[in-house]
Amino acid sequence: MALAKTIGAEIVNADSMQIYADLEVLTARPAAADLAAAPHHLYGVADGGKAWSAGRWLRAAEVALGEIAGRGRRVIVVGGTGLYFRALTQGLADIPPVSDTVRDAVEARYLEEGEVAIREALRAVDPAAATRIEVGDRQRLVRALSVHAATGRALSDWHGEGSAPLLVRWRGLVLDPPREQLYASCDARLGGMIERGALEEVRGLMARNLSPDLPVMKALGVPEFAAHLRGELTVEEALAAARQSTRRYAKRQTTWFRNQTPDWPRLAAPDFDTALAKLGA
Repeated sequence: MALAKTIGAEIVNADSMQIYADLEVLTARPAAADLAAAPHHLYGVADGGKAWSAGRWLRAAEVALGEIAGRGRRVIVVGGTGLYFRALTQGLADIPPVSDTVRDAVEARYLEEGEVAIREALRAVDPAAATRIEVGDRQRLVRALSVHAATGRALSDWHGEGSAPLLVRWRGLVLDPPREQLYASCDARLGGMIERGALEEVRGLMARNLSPDLPVMKALGVPEFAAHLRGELTVEEALAAARQSTRRYAKRQTTWFRNQTPDWPRLAAPDFDTALAKLGA
């Protein structure tokens, strides 16, 4: 916020969960005062009943970036979804859309045959994807096999033909606090969210009877607090489980940025003057 004010920039969201209107509390979406203090884009713009892919976000970001450039203003893209940053700076494969009919057929096959069978089917047509996709990642397995069924080409082949990046002149910065401090922040974050209405937010999602495979239903805190609301866990147990999930995610996120953006400067704490110096803004 301080940087945006100083350099006259507008803020664009690059967090795959903060795009969903249904997850205001659990994703710590910017408060009303923040939204009023600086222009924000792509926060709370998607309905939780529809999954947004990186490609859909990139198309929305392209529109936002173009409008901001038209106003002669600078942009700060902020968030924790590494794939979004990679798509912005390195491009993204232009994969043809997969029809609901094809995807539903692959989904039905997954439910009937199970993960092992689907992974082997994917290995026969896209061995790189079958190896890359983690155990238990039903969404990506179905996606990869659906792309092959719809296009006749492996998803890995499409990824090898990335489009041109949207951002050509840019500077990156990673907020990388000490591990103990990061975990303490994760724990405090969840407790505060319960006080601000996280349980009510999850109750609203449950009332919609959405598919458990949708990203919004897998957001940090949603599965654990939903289990509490079903009477399967006490609120203390749900909070402990959500905190553990958040710490694990933070560790994976830190590893991703360490491996994928090794040349980006690091910032151990959100100190404005240091950030300004590292960015050269």
